Amino acid sequence: MQVEAGPVAESVDDERPSRRILRDETLLVLGLSLGASGVSALISFVGSVTRPGGLKDQAATLNASAAPGRPWLDLAWQLFGIASALVPVALVAHFLVREGQNGLRTLGFDRTRPWSDLGRGAGIAAVIGSTGIAFYLLARELGFNLTVVPEALPEVWWKYPVLILSALQNAILEEVIVVGYLLRRLDRLGWTPGTALTASAVLRGSYHLYQGVGGFIGNMVMGVVFVWLYRRWGRVGPLVAAHSLLDIGAFVGYALLAGKVAWLPTP
Repeated sequence: MQVEAGPVAESVDDERPSRRILRDETLLVLGLSLGASGVSALISFVGSVTRPGGLKDQAATLNASAAPGRPWLDLAWQLFGIASALVPVALVAHFLVREGQNGLRTLGFDRTRPWSDLGRGAGIAAVIGSTGIAFYLLARELGFNLTVVPEALPEVWWKYPVLILSALQNAILEEVIVVGYLLRRLDRLGWTPGTALTASAVLRGSYHLYQGVGGFIGNMVMGVVFVWLYRRWGRVGPLVAAHSLLDIGAFVGYALLAGKVAWLPTP
């Protein structure tokens, strides 16, 4: 009996994308998200090192006003920026579902273990947060880092909610794409675990290069730790929790402490 090719046969083929499709898909996702951010950060870094004066005398602002003096328009721009930055995460979820996987749950980003993820994330944040602050202050003092300004939003009612949402967006985008998605794709493309770890860590460092050499090195080391933990636990949930807590602490902490404590550098 002859079996004819048809929609069923085509759907089976679609569930098994070729290496070329996987490679192109990965490059497109990175090109729409953190890969593009890495190129942008490199250009910004070149601009900083070629500008008169030292790096620590320059500032890198993370959450700035998008419409000074117009709070409602500013809020609209802030929310738009946060939402649009998460589109690549939705694209990753789409690609995984198309392959017959269970969306982001395949990467361990779901609500099945909320307290475990939060507990592990808090532990990671406690260790990395303390060492990260010390490393940043040292790198800046040695002239390897710009002065990082985590927030420069106006004093309006939505300031802190937006800072928290921005922190959550950063965490979800980076950990889903740079750890869970990228490692899964590189594994399927035949990369060795060590090479994949290096690629993920260097990518994480690259899009923080706008902060200076210290930002690049510090985040690259963080990337190595996060990849190791992901390989161990098989979940990005704890990493998203840790990253969220780190950024919330940085954004909100700066807003509360800037100009009030001597050890916190300000422009």
